[in-house]
Amino acid sequence: MTGAAFDCDVLIVGLGPVGATLAALLATHGLETIAIDRDAAVYPLPRAVHFDDEIMRLLQQLGVADEVGRNAVPVPRYEFRSSDGEILASFDPVAEAHCGWESGYMFHQPSLELALRDRLATLPQADMRLGWRFDQLSQDASGATANVDTPNGARTIRARYLVGCDGARSPVREAIGGGLFDYAFDEPWLVIDARVQPGARLPEANVQLCDPDRPVTCVHSGPGRRRWEFMLLPGETTEKAVEDDFIRTLLAPFDCGPVEIERRAVYRFHGLVANRWREGRVLLAGDSAHQTPPFAGQGMCSGLRDAANLAWKLAAVLDGRADEALLDTYQAEREPHARTLIELAIAMGRVVCNRDREAAAARDRDMLARRASGAPPPMPPLRPAPLRAGCVMTGAGGAGEIFPQPTAGSGTRRLRLDDALGEGAWLISREPITVCDPNLAAHQLGEDLLAPFRAAIAGWLDKHRAKAVLVRPDRYVFGAGEPDALASAWAQALRPRREAA
Repeated sequence: MTGAAFDCDVLIVGLGPVGATLAALLATHGLETIAIDRDAAVYPLPRAVHFDDEIMRLLQQLGVADEVGRNAVPVPRYEFRSSDGEILASFDPVAEAHCGWESGYMFHQPSLELALRDRLATLPQADMRLGWRFDQLSQDASGATANVDTPNGARTIRARYLVGCDGARSPVREAIGGGLFDYAFDEPWLVIDARVQPGARLPEANVQLCDPDRPVTCVHSGPGRRRWEFMLLPGETTEKAVEDDFIRTLLAPFDCGPVEIERRAVYRFHGLVANRWREGRVLLAGDSAHQTPPFAGQGMCSGLRDAANLAWKLAAVLDGRADEALLDTYQAEREPHARTLIELAIAMGRVVCNRDREAAAARDRDMLARRASGAPPPMPPLRPAPLRAGCVMTGAGGAGEIFPQPTAGSGTRRLRLDDALGEGAWLISREPITVCDPNLAAHQLGEDLLAPFRAAIAGWLDKHRAKAVLVRPDRYVFGAGEPDALASAWAQALRPRREAA
């Protein structure tokens, strides 16, 4: 696929979880991919600590779910507590969620990154270049050229597309301009990651302590690990916050016994969204495109959804199955989804971070009354609304939802739909399909392959009063309806060059 004028199909700048996931997805699509990172090794300390069932489904697709799971624990109950420990709101996890896994996991990020890099090392189309730092770029109608500093001097890399997965201070974002939308939520917090001994006296739940004297978060962060986040108060400096005596004072009320502190750092929690996610042959993903406070645990999740959305679209464009205009649907789909989760996190943060004693007391009374009546707490739902625009069949049943992944069996014999049907787009129909489209894997509901999942899929089709469903490669629903109409609409949405010529 790579011509003589190009070093690769896609150059990825940044090899954190988002860059590594994108590189692996592109390589499995057969695209020659170079991924560079300025650091020579995985950052060894925790950062993100939560991902949800949709992300575990993506890791399943990459073949690393079991490895990642060894350094993760299912998410426990999530509680908001008052300053005296009374439960204001409580959210119980779902044992098997929509995507065929536990509803969420608390995990150790360095272990996830190592699993992704080990997977990349098995893919001949993926080339990791560590210790290579992006400097600047130029682009033309056919590709982008990056100047990079390497251990052996300056180099250039020419690619058909370049994706910046290079974090919150993204040099790639600066190179394409466009600025940031700021939600004006900006709070300094001390983050402490620690190893804890078995039997440590800590809450079983993940806890948001809504204390107006000092809001606190205490959550699991993988087997044998915990994270605390303490809001810094006016006058408390970064230098003071990371001192041993200051940290011991903060941890003392938890009476948790001896802990081994792995990491201490002060962060400013804020919500930001890049105004422009694409400029010609250059795109942004992950923290370079959007940043969120951590209260909903969706920062890394949003970045990995970017990778899943972008990978199949780049593959379709680069192998000629779709027009380049398909890439315009990337920001149109992902920005509203990411904004919803940022706004959820900010709403949760405003509940937690209220330091006015009277207002906090009123909040506590309201949340306790809601809990007593069974009403939901005053926050938006965690699941964003379905995609409303982009590469979806507007108005069709289920369009823009993530398609469920039914499972069958248990333990090592558990079967999952995605493993059975494989990669690419699916057209699943109750009746014979007459349209032959090489861009679709067509399946009749009655075939043996679907027998373990037939009842669940039929139930979904019944709910949407449809004969068929077309599921995109990222497992979002293109639409539900008549099978031939879906196949025709899918071909039109991709806008193949051979038909447009």
